[in-house]
Amino acid sequence: MYRRDDIDRVRAATNLIDLVGGVTTVKKSGRAHVAVCPFHQEKTPSLNLDTARGLYHCFGCGKGGDVYTFVQETQGLDFNESVEFLARNAGIAIETDPGTARRRGEHEEMTDAVGKAVDFYRKLLRSAPEAGPARAYLRHRGLGVDDVDRYLIGYAPEGESWDALVKALRGLGVKERTMQAAGLVKRGRGGKLYDVFRNRILFPIHDLRGDPVGFGGRALEGANPKYLNSPDSRLYQKSRLLYGLHRAKGQIARSQEAVVVEGYFDVIAANQAEVGTAVATCGTALGEDHFDLLRRFTDRVVLAFDSDQAGAGAALRGDQLRTPVDLDFDLRVADLPGGMDPADLVQAGRGDDLKAAISGSRPLLQFRIEKEIAKQRINEPEGRARAIRNTARLLARVTDPIAQAEYVRFAAKQIGVEASVIGRALAGDVRSRSRRSDEAESNGLDPTQSELIRVMLANPIELASVSFDPAWVTADLFDLVTEIENRRAAVSAGMAIDLNELPHLDLVQRLAFDPRPLTGAIEVVKRAEVKALERQIKDLEGELKRLDPSSDAHSEMLRALIGLQEQRRGKGSAAGERP
Repeated sequence: MYRRDDIDRVRAATNLIDLVGGVTTVKKSGRAHVAVCPFHQEKTPSLNLDTARGLYHCFGCGKGGDVYTFVQETQGLDFNESVEFLARNAGIAIETDPGTARRRGEHEEMTDAVGKAVDFYRKLLRSAPEAGPARAYLRHRGLGVDDVDRYLIGYAPEGESWDALVKALRGLGVKERTMQAAGLVKRGRGGKLYDVFRNRILFPIHDLRGDPVGFGGRALEGANPKYLNSPDSRLYQKSRLLYGLHRAKGQIARSQEAVVVEGYFDVIAANQAEVGTAVATCGTALGEDHFDLLRRFTDRVVLAFDSDQAGAGAALRGDQLRTPVDLDFDLRVADLPGGMDPADLVQAGRGDDLKAAISGSRPLLQFRIEKEIAKQRINEPEGRARAIRNTARLLARVTDPIAQAEYVRFAAKQIGVEASVIGRALAGDVRSRSRRSDEAESNGLDPTQSELIRVMLANPIELASVSFDPAWVTADLFDLVTEIENRRAAVSAGMAIDLNELPHLDLVQRLAFDPRPLTGAIEVVKRAEVKALERQIKDLEGELKRLDPSSDAHSEMLRALIGLQEQRRGKGSAAGERP
């Protein structure tokens, strides 16, 4: 961390109007300033700027914070990086505490080692005789010298001793522990270091700042696995990295759209076709951490996988996380022609077809409905019935009633039945899906509060160190939660608590004897914390709208709101409620 006085000094030296004005349009409105919010699409400015205190808040999407938050949200940086960014802009020299300096030093040593590895592998690809097959393969995939240089592509040699990189890095003064920590080498049973990558074409992977943090390696000559990625480490975490995002983030923010493709060659091919918003996962399925990463720049994501069975399945995995409504994304699918992936299309000279598929992308749920219907013979009664049932299962996951109603009408038209037929099937599926939580819903409980009470009643050992906060539930359940907590304190962790004479006894008994397996206790606690924060944020936003924007009360409440929003962001998506 940086010293508090340095953080405050940089904040005071930063002009909020200039900072926001570098990203979007700022206008004066009376004594206040407003801006078109860069975090969601709008025409009428709803981003309010409190220049006296250096705070902002959008009444359209709820985003808010100070100058550091704004840089984090618009530039994709963490807090320390945002301090450095604004300090450079203000011409202020800042100091780090010893612990931070040591960790930063270790991080820089690792990225420096990966950078040296990038240079080593690039030189081999350019000139080593044994890299001939790799150069030929790249030419076969449509990559020229400029592409290879732009993307810093390299070659890892086979070698009899398996330690070409180890020797090269030693010669450059890189410590062995740094090589290992950076995921470049491993130590064998005999204690000898050997290279992680051998006989592979290597694609360097960078973090948002553009620092090299790892590699994706494509095997030559039929070796398995076909693709091998750097092992997860302090530097490289594949679930939180997207290949090409460090290059694409500016264009993604400007166009308000990201295109997710399946592999490294697809990213490069998309750029050859002037689709500069393409990124790819690094050897893992598309997950919620990836969406959190993209959310910093856009809320519109187009999945552009090949349209054969495997590619379509990859596209559908995005919907298996949570529904697009829950993810708060405009999540779409580009239906690529002929079972071809982006690299195939571009190499065949059909880059315009790729761009047309992206511009003509369809919402993910619409895509899934159409695919489900296409599987069935809807001109036959049984096929039509299967299409109805399968579609209803998809629609049951949609929590937005307006979106659900629209999709009911859409599906009915596609199948050729009345919307009421889909509605009846949907109602039956919802009843089936909600049977596990009927007791909670019948008492006005949301699933999080229901699970929280079940966990408290079960009193598992993992909750021994957890003190329950009554704010985790709504006011009507305050007395119940307080009494359960008192009874938990009177017995050992893992022992059942006495249910007699508890408030809301009917509810308690139904939840206590619910046969469903318990959700992980710590996960339930995290979800309850998030729900409590969201309720407080909603309440404060309502109060804020009733105050004069130029008043001290407004500024103080805005500061409190921003503090809650920062806490909510800190909880991440891991605490997201499951459908």
